Amino acid sequence: MLARSNPIGAALFLAPLLLLLGLAYGIPFVGVLKWSFTLPEPGLGQYHALLTDPLVQSVFVRTFRICAFVTIAAVAAAYAIAYIWVRGTPGQRLVAEYCILVPFWISVLTRAFGWVALLSNQGLINTWLRSIGFLSEPLALVRNEFGVVVGMMHFLIPFAVFPIASAMRSLDERVLLAARGMGASRTRIFWSVFVPMTMSGIIGAALIVFVFALGFFVTPAILGGGRSVMVAELVYLRIFQSPDWGLGAAISITLVVIVGLLTAALFRYLRPSQMAG
Repeated sequence: MLARSNPIGAALFLAPLLLLLGLAYGIPFVGVLKWSFTLPEPGLGQYHALLTDPLVQSVFVRTFRICAFVTIAAVAAAYAIAYIWVRGTPGQRLVAEYCILVPFWISVLTRAFGWVALLSNQGLINTWLRSIGFLSEPLALVRNEFGVVVGMMHFLIPFAVFPIASAMRSLDERVLLAARGMGASRTRIFWSVFVPMTMSGIIGAALIVFVFALGFFVTPAILGGGRSVMVAELVYLRIFQSPDWGLGAAISITLVVIVGLLTAALFRYLRPSQMAG
């Protein structure tokens, strides 16, 4: 309303925020963009290397594969949790709410090391399975993609719950009652009515999780143990250990463009659904 009635006042109100974003993100981004075209020599050599280097290509493929697995698993788990949170009994809702909110109180670093304590060769899970005679050798649960997927899922499930729960809360109960009155079973109502009507929340949650997962660094670095390097970790290695600032900058810019396109797709999808609602 302020933007429509007084556009100049709205612009002045937003100016400090825009200035802060420009200083904190815009100027560094321009610097990284410059590195990608000028280091170690001017030209498009770093982008050519990005497209032709087998190592870089394998890291991108691994990143998209892990992000896809994490997105599917996290959204499926979040859907079940959101369903209980929205439509369960008061006790079930309280338990679901604790499961959603408690992870936000624990840092990502603490959670990653917690999974190491659980999944490592001498961790709680392998130790317990060997003590009861179920295993003779420990399972490889960390320093691989499995550990990375588990750790990332644990962090991202709460972020997927909120858009799904919002879609469930906005659902018109009269449609469900009409389907029940026409003789549809609970299973058919769920799959043929409830899930399609909450599809906007599912798609929004999937895009949010996928975008977050693309830029993950701490969890894959700890649980992957250097054997399941993702794009963010590759940027770190190129910038701080190689050092190959030009290629690291080119990878960063490419990742930013991908995330920007996905974010634009998210807003473009959500806008018509919000207008329809």
